[in-house]
Amino acid sequence: MNYEKLAEILFPNITKTPADYENEFPERQLPEGAKVTRLGPSPTGFIHLGNLYGAFVDERLAHQSGGTFYLRIEDTDDKRRVDGAVEVIISSLKFFGVSFDEGAGLTEDTGDYGPYYQSSRAEIYQSFAKQMVSRGQAYPCFLKEDEISAIRAEQESGKLTPGIYGKWAKHRELSIEEIESRIAAGEDFVVRLKSQGQENSGKTFTVEDAVRGALTMPENFQDTVILKSNGIPTYHFAHVVDDYLMRTTHVVRGEEWLPSLPIHVELFNTLGLKMPVYCHTAQLMKIDDETGVKRKLSKRKDPELSLDYYREKGYHPAAVRDYLLTVLNSNFEEWRAENPDAPIDSFEFTTEKMSNSGALFDINKLNDVCKDVLLRIPAAELAEFMTDWAKEFKPELTALINADPEYLASILDIGRSGAKPRKDLMYAEQIFDFISFFFDDYFKYEDEVPENVPVEDYADIINSYLETYNHSDSQEEWFGKVREMGTEKGYAAKPKDFKKNPDQYKGHVGHVSTVIRIALTGRANSPDIWEIQQILGEEKVRERMNSFINR
Repeated sequence: MNYEKLAEILFPNITKTPADYENEFPERQLPEGAKVTRLGPSPTGFIHLGNLYGAFVDERLAHQSGGTFYLRIEDTDDKRRVDGAVEVIISSLKFFGVSFDEGAGLTEDTGDYGPYYQSSRAEIYQSFAKQMVSRGQAYPCFLKEDEISAIRAEQESGKLTPGIYGKWAKHRELSIEEIESRIAAGEDFVVRLKSQGQENSGKTFTVEDAVRGALTMPENFQDTVILKSNGIPTYHFAHVVDDYLMRTTHVVRGEEWLPSLPIHVELFNTLGLKMPVYCHTAQLMKIDDETGVKRKLSKRKDPELSLDYYREKGYHPAAVRDYLLTVLNSNFEEWRAENPDAPIDSFEFTTEKMSNSGALFDINKLNDVCKDVLLRIPAAELAEFMTDWAKEFKPELTALINADPEYLASILDIGRSGAKPRKDLMYAEQIFDFISFFFDDYFKYEDEVPENVPVEDYADIINSYLETYNHSDSQEEWFGKVREMGTEKGYAAKPKDFKKNPDQYKGHVGHVSTVIRIALTGRANSPDIWEIQQILGEEKVRERMNSFINR
């Protein structure tokens, strides 16, 4: 077989060689030990938590080593491409603090190793495929869909590994004359790897995975497709060529790609290219609410898989980043406890501290992390975040919270100082619901007065409160008056006194203050009443009190 002639028949218009591309994209000039990583999403219109999870790994490995992190759009599958998807990918990742040094853009690429859209790299892939054909390492396959279906059925009935190999690789040794005849007849063909592996040979290979350590697997024996009939590569082939030419040092991807690793190792070896370090991350899992069993996050079942979920709810990107690092590195939580105010980039991320047995995602744990992270963000900055969130996702709130930024900041700052600061702010939607009573349009009575307080006492308590109310009172003076009023009306000055002698009192001063709290906020639980009054102002306080007793 004259393989060079066959290569010219299959690729008559490909004139550049892999060596030409190697010269065009030389080794990067980076510090010793610097890592080059990439994110390679498909433009399907769905950007999910797993993308962000992997992107944080990519970004940390590259940037903390002085390396390069780039974006490559893997858009070789026309059927899955969605208009506007690239913009969603870029904007979503940017929102969560993922910054690229080079790569695909909306209008043009940035960097010297592009194009960064795989759909624009067809000639590059074909150049490498042509070289493989010329060396007898790949061949054209004219099998039709019905033939492949018949092969699959035969293999399934015999409980054999599905695929094209051995006796089923029927076009592996076609003559040049037959190939020319089929092409002349207009038959479509794909280009397959001519694998050197043998089924059940017992041969294995070993690679060092940065997350999982040494991986020993059986060699590949499948004649896998490297170029589809339209000349576009499969993922297997494209990522091998691209990662080499873009000089990628570390490939971060999910463990679902582990079964394909034998194919990729053979492709790298066949092409004679240096293989990057693979980092196969654990899949994101959750405890199923119904069964209590750990399972993979599902696009169909779990809205929290989509990044849109976090943006629409108003999760602060800093909180999501902190939480994902607790999932990614087992020592991050301890580091954060010891360094509560340190910038997150000062944490030394390592692949050795990553789980390889399923990373458990817990929305409740995320919310707890949010409480700590938001406490570190200045109230004015948090107010600005709330404003931006409302503008994009709750436009009906924009005018309301935009009207007085200082007012909003003062609300958000209640109880955030001192030895035991409040930790009850989690995400924008929850925060607005939590503070909505400050705004008349959203004020409503949500809770009932404690049963210890008889109905006939409601107005008496509020009227007495208003008689002694002085907006300039200190917090201590204010509470002293509330306690004195309560005892005069038959309520214990301290809860413990009421607990010891319940028959001697109607209730305790806490029940009295709850009446005031409900009149002021509509709720039985809220931040400190005195601080709320200072923000609302005396006129609003008196208005709310009167409304309560006149309702």
